[in-house]
Amino acid sequence: MFQGNLTSVTVFFLLGFSHYPKVEVIVFVLCLLMYLITLLGNIILISITILDSHLHKPMYFFLSNLSFLDIWYTSSAFTPMLTNFVTGENTISFVGCVAQMYFSLAMGATECVLLSLMAYDRYVAICNPLRYPIIMNKKVCLQIAAGSWLTGYLTTLVETVFVLQLSLCGHNTINHFACEILAVLKLVCVDTSMVELLMLVITTLILPMPVLLICISYAFILSNILRISSVGGQSKAFSTCAAHLTVVVLFFGTALSMYLKPSAVDSQEIDKFIALVYGGLTPMLNPIIYSLRNKEVKAAMKRLSFPSL
Repeated sequence: MFQGNLTSVTVFFLLGFSHYPKVEVIVFVLCLLMYLITLLGNIILISITILDSHLHKPMYFFLSNLSFLDIWYTSSAFTPMLTNFVTGENTISFVGCVAQMYFSLAMGATECVLLSLMAYDRYVAICNPLRYPIIMNKKVCLQIAAGSWLTGYLTTLVETVFVLQLSLCGHNTINHFACEILAVLKLVCVDTSMVELLMLVITTLILPMPVLLICISYAFILSNILRISSVGGQSKAFSTCAAHLTVVVLFFGTALSMYLKPSAVDSQEIDKFIALVYGGLTPMLNPIIYSLRNKEVKAAMKRLSFPSL
């Protein structure tokens, strides 16, 4: 037992799923598979969008950013957990814990902003197709991507700095498989109302606000699609949005259930499994969804695989 602020701790112990040895082995295998598939799928998707000139469009530029985010987000959350399981040492240094907490949260926040701006890209493409190349030019795309990254990293920096100032008393054992910010806060023995209020404000800006922007964008998109006279035109318009909508539902559904759930529903074990879906399953499915639901990506894969055809 000890008392002091978080910066006075040198090492943390991660409980993970150690209370359930049989489940822990299954989780390890599933996480390893999800991580490898995530790496492979997103690296392939990034490579295709770079190598195939037909995909040098704003949509695929943002998709490459999303894939890059998914790779690093999953790596920051899963790599330490997988390493600890193999070595049998469920520990993480203070620096490692802070880095993991910061980067995983920052990349999650960045993805929230990026997905909402990708919805705006689809809105412009469908509702203003003639002006699309002018509105979504290279400079604007770079500004949107940079703005997403800056927003995610700066908001997370504020949260992390405030959390590190809190006093810690008790065991330095985190009941999670990673240094997730909500799990770390449970070690704090002082009043956390101000930090929780700050996190609520930032979370509201990062989660519900992007969801609202996505809903508004797709309301305009749906209205425009319904005005298209040809069935083929409607089908093509729907297909360009289907993959993005599927990813949005998966990502924001798990994120909202984790960070904006009622305080009465507070189960650390449930949080761990939600975190697995949020941090592992969604990034793994993203490249699969975009590959299976997108004709341009599938055509690009064929061209790169069979260049002579």
